[in-house]
Amino acid sequence: MRGSRVAALLTGLTAALTLSACGVPPSDVIQAGAPASGMSSPGPQPSAPALVSVYFLHHGDLAPYLRKVRGPGDFGTVVHLLFGGPNASEAVTATTELPHLTDTPKVAISGDNTFSVQLPKGVPPFSHLAMRQLACTVAHVAVTFSALPADTNRDGATTAPPVDAQRSPGHTSVHVLGDGWAMKQSDDSCPDPVQP
Repeated sequence: MRGSRVAALLTGLTAALTLSACGVPPSDVIQAGAPASGMSSPGPQPSAPALVSVYFLHHGDLAPYLRKVRGPGDFGTVVHLLFGGPNASEAVTATTELPHLTDTPKVAISGDNTFSVQLPKGVPPFSHLAMRQLACTVAHVAVTFSALPADTNRDGATTAPPVDAQRSPGHTSVHVLGDGWAMKQSDDSCPDPVQP
């Protein structure tokens, strides 16, 4: 055993000496121009504004109002916009049954098209119309995103409908969890989103 260790050590030492003396002379740093460059992976690009239907009340009936959002599928932002109520240009014709929230509700989505909205403490149970506003808004979020038209107002409202607005193919339901209460609403009775 001892002989094989010595042989291995001598072989390794011989290889190291041979490689270090391969005829390449030592040198200093060589200036050769610009540093190497190549393909780089840019950071995440901000998504283009998109339109989504937010449901408010017009003469007591549900009606879609278009809002711009950043990033398709951002359900939390859309729910926050809905709870913020009609903006200045929408308030001329729109009202809401939803309370104005000081804290943003938590939104979760399950695989069976069920949205769960966890409200902050102290929010009273919703009316039937308020539940329909929420259910109809989230039911159409995934399918109403489109390119933002040029005639968008400064407050995010727009007068032009999205070209590809469609009704969600599956049924969606919303489960709202309040402080000591829970309610569920489906999108069965939702009006269609704005059409061109």
